[in-house]
Amino acid sequence: MSFKLFRKWFLVILVFVVMIPLTVQAKGGPDKVYNVSSENSNRPDQDYQVDPIQFENASVHDPSIIKVEDTFYVIGSHIDGAKSDDLINWTNYTNGYTTPGNTIYGDLSKNLAGSFEWAGENDADSRNGFAVWAPEIIWNEHYEHEDGTTGAYMMYYSASSTYIRSAIGYAVSKDIEGPFEYVDTIMYSGFFNRDAYDNNSRVNKHWKNTNIADLIEEGVIEDVNPEWFTSNGGYNYRLYTNSIDANLFFDEEGKLWMTYGSWAGGIYILEVDPATGQPMYPGEDGVTEDGRMIDRYFGTKIAGGYGYSVEGPYALYDQETDYYYLYVTYGGLSASGGYQMRVYRSENPDGPYVDASGATAVFPDSLDDGTVRNKVNNYAHAEYGNKLMGNFLFERKVGDPGTGDGYGYLSPGHNSVYTDPDTGERFLVFHTRFPERGEMHEVRVHQMFMNKDGWPVVAPYRYTGEKLAKVNRQDLIGEYSFINHGKDVTSSIEKSVYLSLNKDNTISGDVSGTWKKTSHNQAELVINGEIFEGVFVRQYDPTSELVVMTFTAMSSDGIMVWGSKLQDRTDEEIIADVANDLNLGDVENVISNLTLPTEGTRYTEIMWESSDPSVVTNTGVVTRPAVGEENAVATLTATITKSGKTATQSYEITVLAYSEAGLVAHYSFNDHLKDEIGNFGDGVFTGDRINNTGGTINYVEGLFGNAAKFDGNSGVKLPNGLISSNTYSVSLWLKPEQLTNFTTTFFGARDGNNWMSLVPQGPVGNQTMVWSGSSRWYDAPIGSTVPTNEWSHLVITVDEGTIKVYVNGVERFSGNNYPNIFTNTQSQFSLGVNWWDTPYKGLMDELRIYEGALTPNYILDLAKRD
Repeated sequence: MSFKLFRKWFLVILVFVVMIPLTVQAKGGPDKVYNVSSENSNRPDQDYQVDPIQFENASVHDPSIIKVEDTFYVIGSHIDGAKSDDLINWTNYTNGYTTPGNTIYGDLSKNLAGSFEWAGENDADSRNGFAVWAPEIIWNEHYEHEDGTTGAYMMYYSASSTYIRSAIGYAVSKDIEGPFEYVDTIMYSGFFNRDAYDNNSRVNKHWKNTNIADLIEEGVIEDVNPEWFTSNGGYNYRLYTNSIDANLFFDEEGKLWMTYGSWAGGIYILEVDPATGQPMYPGEDGVTEDGRMIDRYFGTKIAGGYGYSVEGPYALYDQETDYYYLYVTYGGLSASGGYQMRVYRSENPDGPYVDASGATAVFPDSLDDGTVRNKVNNYAHAEYGNKLMGNFLFERKVGDPGTGDGYGYLSPGHNSVYTDPDTGERFLVFHTRFPERGEMHEVRVHQMFMNKDGWPVVAPYRYTGEKLAKVNRQDLIGEYSFINHGKDVTSSIEKSVYLSLNKDNTISGDVSGTWKKTSHNQAELVINGEIFEGVFVRQYDPTSELVVMTFTAMSSDGIMVWGSKLQDRTDEEIIADVANDLNLGDVENVISNLTLPTEGTRYTEIMWESSDPSVVTNTGVVTRPAVGEENAVATLTATITKSGKTATQSYEITVLAYSEAGLVAHYSFNDHLKDEIGNFGDGVFTGDRINNTGGTINYVEGLFGNAAKFDGNSGVKLPNGLISSNTYSVSLWLKPEQLTNFTTTFFGARDGNNWMSLVPQGPVGNQTMVWSGSSRWYDAPIGSTVPTNEWSHLVITVDEGTIKVYVNGVERFSGNNYPNIFTNTQSQFSLGVNWWDTPYKGLMDELRIYEGALTPNYILDLAKRD
C-alpha cells in the first residue's frame, strides 16, 4: 500500500473515531442521530441532532437505585418500584401496599409485623393503611442465610406512624424482585422514658417496647442514655433523629456502613456487620476528634441537627477522587416545600463531612435555640452544603422553539447515585414534582461530572445517553438561558435569564463576567466576581427537542449554575419567531379575558392595540354582549420590537354573547354514554389515563335506572367543550368503592396547566374537594370525606369566580377568586381519569352539566333520591 493511500484511510478512520463519542446512544430514546454543520465550527459536522424522544416515565418517591445484570431498579416509598434498561425509560413493576400478594413483601402485614408493632400499620398517621417509606436496596455478597448460603439483596425500609415515631427494619431475598423476607427491626425513634400514646394509636411509646431493652439485656449497651429524653420524659428530638431513610454503602476497605435519619436531630452513621446485616452499636457515648457526638445506640452524627430540615442521606465512596460523598435533602417534600439536594464530602466514611467552603455538615451550635421541634419554616441552615439543584424553570418564552412553559422541576430530592463501574459515569437518581402539575412526581436521572476541584456538578437536562466529549470553542460562543440555583431554601422557582458567552471571552446579558474553556471540555466562568468550575456538554433539550450545548459549574461557595445554548438567530429572525409563535387561542369563540403576552424571547417587546376597547381592551379585558345581543367583533394588533426593528401581527376577535342558563348536557348512564339532551356527542371508553385506550365501563343498577361502574383501570372521555364559560354547574352522584389520593371523578382541563378536578380524597387532609391548577392553586375542600359504598350527591357551581360545593343538597364550601379555567370551546373533559393519577373505582350516576350557577333549592331537588 502506498503512503498516500495509507494516509487517506488513516484520516477516514480517525474522523470516524472522533465522531463516535459525539452521538447520543439512547435505547428507547432517539432512533436516529444525524449531523448538522455548525456555522461557527472550525471542525464541520461536530454538532448533531436526534429524532424527538418519547420518554416513558414512572412514579417512585425516594428512589434507591441498583443495577442487576442489564436492568436498573429503583425502589421507593409506599413500596413503589420501577425498572429500566437504559436509565431513560422507566416502567413500574410493583403493586404498592396491596396485601396479601404484595410484589415485594408477599403478605405485607404478616411479613413486617415485627416493625409494625412499633409503627407503620393502621396506627396514628397511618390509620386505615400503611406507611412504609424510603427503602435502601443493596446487594451484599457476604450475607449469611440460615441454610448456610451467602449473598442477598437487602432491603432496609422505614416504618413510620408520626413525624418522629419510626423504625428501620430489613428484609432479604435472593431475587431482586422479591419476595423479601423480614429479618429484624434494628433502629427505633420517638420513644419515651414513660408510658405514652399518640392519637389514634395503641402503641405504648415507652423505650422498653423497642429493641433497646434487648440490647441492654444482651450487654451491647449498659443502659439508656438520659440525654435521649426531655425533662418531662419525652423523646429529645433536638439531638436525636427520626429513624427513617436508611442508606448502606461499602467503604474502600470493604466495611459496610449505614447512614440514616431525618430532620431535627440530624443524620447518623453506624458500621454494619455484613454477615448479618445488624448494626454494630457503639455501646458507649463519646465524641469524635472533631467534636461530633457518638451515641451508644444511634451512632455517630455526621450532618444536621437542632430541628432544621435535612433528610434522605446517601453516602458512597468515589474511587476516582478518593472521597466519600454525602448527599442530603433540605426543605419540605411537597410541591411548595422547597425540597432540594445538597452534597458534602469527607476522607473518611464516618466524617467529618464538609462543603466546598469548608463548613461542616453537622450544623453549628449557633443554630441551636434549645427548642425541641422541627423548624419547618426556618432556613438558617441554607448556607451550609453545596446546593446541587432546587426549584428551577428554563422558561420557554414566545418565539422559543417547542411548546408549553419550558423545562423545570419543583422539589427535586431524596436521591441515590449510580456509578458505572466500567465507564466511571455518575448518575443522580431522584424524584421530582413539576411546575403547575401539583403533587404528581416522577423519577428523573441526570448525569453528574466532577469539576476540577473534585465536586460533582449536575447536568442541566435529564439523561438521554449523552457523553462527555471534546467540545469546540467556536461552538460555545452564543446566547444561553441561564439558571443560578443560589443557596436559598424556598418554594419559589428560579427562572432562567439570559447571558452571552462572547468571542472575546467576556460574559454579557443579565450577568457579567468572563469565561474560558480549558482542556477538552472544562468550563471556568467568572460571574459577578465569583469563579465557577465545571464542564461543557451537549444534551437533549426536551422542550425544543434539539441537542444543545450546555454548561454546569459550581462555585467555591457551593452554588450551582447552568446554561443552555439558544439557537443562533438574527434580530429579524427572532421577531419573526415571536410573530409566528403568538397564539391567542380560539379567537372566533372568545368567552373570557385574553392573556396578551408583553415579552417574547431574548428581550423582545410586544405591545397591543385594540380596534374597539368596548369589546376587548389593549390588556385583553373582554366584555361579553348580554343575552339576546349579537356577538361582538374587534381587531387586536401586536407590535413586536427588538433592537429598533419591528413587525406587526393582527387577530380578529369574536366575543360570544351570553346565553340563557340551563341544562346543556345529561349523561344518565342507562346502558350507554349518550348525552340525553343531544347537544354533545357520546362519551368513549379510555384506559387508565385520558389519552390511553383499552378500557371498559359496565352498567349496573343505580339510583335512577342503571349507573356506570368504573373498575379502577378505565375511564370515560367526554366531548370537548362541555363547559366554555366562567358560569357553570356540575351535578353528579358518586358511590366510591375505594378512595385513593388525587383520584378524579369529574375532570376538565384547558391544558395540562389549567384544570379542575372533583376529587373524593384530595391533598387537603384527605377531604373530598374541588382541586384546580392554573396560574395559582385553588383548593375547595368540603370539610370531610365522602364515604365508600354509599351514594353521595355532589354539585359544583361556579359564577364568575365564586365557587360553591354542595354535598347531598347542603352547601359545604364557598369561596371567591376561583380561576377561570374554561376560556375556550376546546377544553377536554373526562370521568374517572386524568393525565396523571390512579383511576376511580366505583359507581357514577346522573352527570348533568349546566350553563349558569344553580340555586340552592334547585340543588336540593337534584339531591332527592326518588
